[in-house]
Amino acid sequence: MAAAYWLNSLGCLSLSLLCLFATTLQVTSVLAGETTELSSRASLAEPSPTKLPKCDRTFVSRGGASNGTFHAPELINPNNHSRQCLYTFLAAPGQRVLVEFRTFDLRGKPPDGAAVGELPACMHESMDIYSEMASLEAGELVNSAFGGRYCGPIPPRRRVSLHRAVALSFYTDKMYTPPTLFTGTYQFINATEFEVGTPVPNTLCSFVIEASKRKTGLLLSPTYPGIYPKDMTCNYLFSGQPGQRIRLEFRDFDLFFGGPHCPFDWVRVYDGPDNSSAVIGTYCGQQRNLVLYSSDERLLVTFYTLPRAASTQNRGFKGIFEFSESFVKLDFISKHDAEHIRGSECDQKILSKKESTGFVYHPNYPFPYIQKVVCRYFIYGMQDSQNLERVRLEFQNFSIPKGDNPKPDSCPDGYLKVYLRGQEATDSYDKHDAELCGEGASGNPPFPPPLLSDGPRLVMVFSSGELQGRGFKAKYTFETEYRVPGTAAPGGECAFTYRSEAKKRGEFNSPRYPSNYPSHTNCTYTLAATPSEQVTVVFDHFKVRADAWNATAGVYSGATCSEDWVEAWWVGREGTRVPLGRWCGLATPGPMHSPRGATGLVIALHTDAEAVASGFKARYIFEPAKSIFGDCGGNMSGAEWGVITSPNFPQNYEQPKNGPASRVCNWFVTARPGKRLLLNFEYFAVEGHLTERGCPAAVLRLWYESPGPPLELCGEKAPADRWQYLSSSNSIRLSFIIADKAVGAMGWRAVWTEVTVPEAGACAGGALDCGGACLPPAAPCSGLQHCALMPDTKPTHC
Repeated sequence: MAAAYWLNSLGCLSLSLLCLFATTLQVTSVLAGETTELSSRASLAEPSPTKLPKCDRTFVSRGGASNGTFHAPELINPNNHSRQCLYTFLAAPGQRVLVEFRTFDLRGKPPDGAAVGELPACMHESMDIYSEMASLEAGELVNSAFGGRYCGPIPPRRRVSLHRAVALSFYTDKMYTPPTLFTGTYQFINATEFEVGTPVPNTLCSFVIEASKRKTGLLLSPTYPGIYPKDMTCNYLFSGQPGQRIRLEFRDFDLFFGGPHCPFDWVRVYDGPDNSSAVIGTYCGQQRNLVLYSSDERLLVTFYTLPRAASTQNRGFKGIFEFSESFVKLDFISKHDAEHIRGSECDQKILSKKESTGFVYHPNYPFPYIQKVVCRYFIYGMQDSQNLERVRLEFQNFSIPKGDNPKPDSCPDGYLKVYLRGQEATDSYDKHDAELCGEGASGNPPFPPPLLSDGPRLVMVFSSGELQGRGFKAKYTFETEYRVPGTAAPGGECAFTYRSEAKKRGEFNSPRYPSNYPSHTNCTYTLAATPSEQVTVVFDHFKVRADAWNATAGVYSGATCSEDWVEAWWVGREGTRVPLGRWCGLATPGPMHSPRGATGLVIALHTDAEAVASGFKARYIFEPAKSIFGDCGGNMSGAEWGVITSPNFPQNYEQPKNGPASRVCNWFVTARPGKRLLLNFEYFAVEGHLTERGCPAAVLRLWYESPGPPLELCGEKAPADRWQYLSSSNSIRLSFIIADKAVGAMGWRAVWTEVTVPEAGACAGGALDCGGACLPPAAPCSGLQHCALMPDTKPTHC
């Protein structure tokens, strides 16, 4: 039913046009059988309103500027017959038609009140619009592009004819049509403003705009400000003189938006004469403050609209263009370091070549800068999975006049604004970190101080203002950014110092934590205490790559960690280093505490060239020095054996109270010369796990072999396990450190025994052999388990 109605409607419409155009041709004395193009120069006289059919209306321009109004016909249709009324607007040669509805209330409810093409909507009352007719042929209206069918309360958007005519086809089968059903205005406008240059032959809307003919002008989409046609490609080629550049400013821009990649309708601007030139940008949707510059004297603008059934509802664009030799010359941009940002007058970007350096200058360098120019400098360091840089800026010349009687700390005319925190990513150009102006000199007053970005990006905005000055020259340097708190080494290497005099407590971490640390890196952290202080370090996070981890419980050395690792040392008064261990994987180092008399701790991170991990985070605190034994502990010598237990054993040990970062107990055990020491743990339960997560909250370090790092112990000893250690000399040292984050456990109990290790043969005098060590004769009757191999009961002879 809908299809039949559509064809019947077009049949009536074609007949109406035939009558209308026949009348028009007769009035204007055009010979029958000829075709008159609407873009021709034929003169059309205004006829009386046509009577076939009687509700049709024709509005013809006499050639001058004219305008008027139109409204719906008053129709009485008691039998609900189909009525078709054609409103035709014909412009004179050199003119176009602009039609705009003031009121619109056709009875019907199409989707969204907009054109719906062939959908069975607007069945009883509708308005069809045609604005792209190319000739006066009777069948042209049927064959021309359909501009949409409308009904409901939402009026169609304004139309500008593509050639010289607009036709409105009103249909109704309602019993009564009031004149107020729709009203509008028409205007015959000058068409020359759409011819922005020399037309390209055999094209509808392509032009060549030459600077030799006009230096400034308007650039309009083909039917601006009316909605633009579908299925159209227009090219605008701007051709200037050598040394000129082209400025293009869009004052109004409204294209259909199908997404940021503009898949439907778009304007594409090329920085050159054809579509093989570099693209400045592709634009759609609504654009504001869109101003573009060519790099040289040629520029191509292409306007494309997609072929489709649905009508467009956007008005296109209006812009102004200018050819000029006075725009900024781009030779001040260092070609080997920087790149001009296409489409801008003088913006540039500088990308790091890994710790590279270079210079930035004002426009027109080395001569004074040009007034009323704004240039932006985007200086970007590296930022990826392996690299992170920051930017250092140091001025070597600076002169941006403030003018007469300026206010303190203000830049009333020209300025250089600097952004150090990536504000450009959110267009926050009002939140600059520094605004610089004035007359700088290497002596007095000095140049602006060096600036350092917080992250990989530094941006400068230079505005020259009304006054002219000598401008600036600045050196930029890309430095590796480790994102590690502390005093960095001046040479840029990954080395940081933490001095007690500067800060008593703080944090440090692997580079870029919590992101992955970079590969092929060596970092050093030096914690320097005063002679009357000691420093404690506690690790709160630890994950260092260890694909080939050869873990042995409590032993952390080069054989254990051979890829990425963390190492630590005590530092003696003479600068000597005493190793504490090497850690990797998930085995968090236990709390560290520098001994009395040491100058502090040194911690190092080494990474190879392979994969990476998140690294570590640790905290430090400098505290007044404790006794050599710490908070507990002692010196043991002059006996054949003894017992050492953790604080409060067999009750749980406790975390430090009242502020200290750790609780430390040191025991020193010394045997007689020529003797050695055997240490056997009867019981051991300290929070942590030697291989799965390390000893982050509490640790027992045992020095029993020299040289080398201590054994690091935590976790829980099973009853069947044998934790027995034989010293390599006549002394051992135990250091039990409990961090403030410890939750407590039962602790440990160990028996130490003075033993003899024979060079060959069995133990003399009937002494008990314990794994190659000879126990004292009375040891079996002491009631202690000197040897893990001994039975729990006393021998019968005791």
